[in-house]
Amino acid sequence: MRVAHLADAHLGFRQFQRQDAAGVNQREADVAAAFRRAVASVIARQPDAVVIAGDLFHSVRPTNRSIIEAFTQISRLRAALPDAPVVLIAGNHDTPRSAEAGSILKLMSSLGVAVVDDVALRLEYPELGLAVLAVPHAALLGEGGDRDWRPDPRFRHNVLVLHPEIPGLFPEGGASDYGGARVQEGELRRGAWSYVALGHYHIVHEVAPRTWYSGSLEYTSPNIWGEASEERRRGLTKGFLIADLDAGTVERVALAPTRRIVDLPRLDAAGMGAAELDAAIRSRVEEVPGGIAAIVARLVVARVPRPLAHALDHAALRAFKAEALHFQLDLRRPEPARHAVGVGAPGARRTLGGLVEDYLGRRPLDAELDRGRFVALGREYMDAVERALAAGEA
Repeated sequence: MRVAHLADAHLGFRQFQRQDAAGVNQREADVAAAFRRAVASVIARQPDAVVIAGDLFHSVRPTNRSIIEAFTQISRLRAALPDAPVVLIAGNHDTPRSAEAGSILKLMSSLGVAVVDDVALRLEYPELGLAVLAVPHAALLGEGGDRDWRPDPRFRHNVLVLHPEIPGLFPEGGASDYGGARVQEGELRRGAWSYVALGHYHIVHEVAPRTWYSGSLEYTSPNIWGEASEERRRGLTKGFLIADLDAGTVERVALAPTRRIVDLPRLDAAGMGAAELDAAIRSRVEEVPGGIAAIVARLVVARVPRPLAHALDHAALRAFKAEALHFQLDLRRPEPARHAVGVGAPGARRTLGGLVEDYLGRRPLDAELDRGRFVALGREYMDAVERALAAGEA
């Protein structure tokens, strides 16, 4: 008994301001392409069942284009695997705040998909000896939700599917997503599950034996830089999982990346002049293997005073931005030298400006907003407040 486990497709996700030849936001097109490759790869492996553990869409009101994409690809999946049940639960992005709004996921029911978007539901497939307890995001909210999840002993195989945030498993600061419902790891261990399929965390991760996050299919989290860095550190890629319930094994199925996400080595501009910093930035860009054409790249430069930022070669920077799909030059101001508002325990005190910068750097943004400008503006406001405090003006 082999179950394909995927999650966090986030169809309809939009980012940056670049469009493809058809006029579609390029990152939205990238995400759709990743979903198509995932479906093709699932079909090629011919699993006995498929579970999609939440966040098929990036929004409860997805674009028509993303709805058509989802419907087309799931139709393709059902046609190619007519005997394999497909279970789809709603994640936090799929779940309307009001029950009256209804869920677009219901559309997939017409394809023979078991859609669970409101309350937890046990789905039974006697011909496979399989029971699936599907727990959507809405069932994790509130105080009265029943979390006494246990397998059904009548079935040989029992699978639990849900879309939670497990405390302590998100060290990258945003590689999952905001708005997750917390579930303690112990709540997943109240029975001998054949497999626990999780969504929400965007990096493939084994929580416990037979308990896995499959990771996302593309980079759609608030902190794509931390996400990509952690994947490189652990030698991981985007993809999905094939769980063999009889053998108790899990196969990671890698997907070819749609687009490279590159965080260039940081620079420290302390003591540099404009020409020297221009040369250092150009050197970092030229060191990217294969160049920056059509990639998503960020370069963080620390301790850049405002006059130095203004004096940089902005024509060269515009050329980098034109060549890449997105080139983010993240200029960080020097820490205020005089008055710092301490936050946190002794020995771990940070300025308000630094905290605001970190938060804005991973906050989800509309596609039309430039993150570099957004972060820099927030930091400038906080630096101004701290200077005023230091001067006794506030």
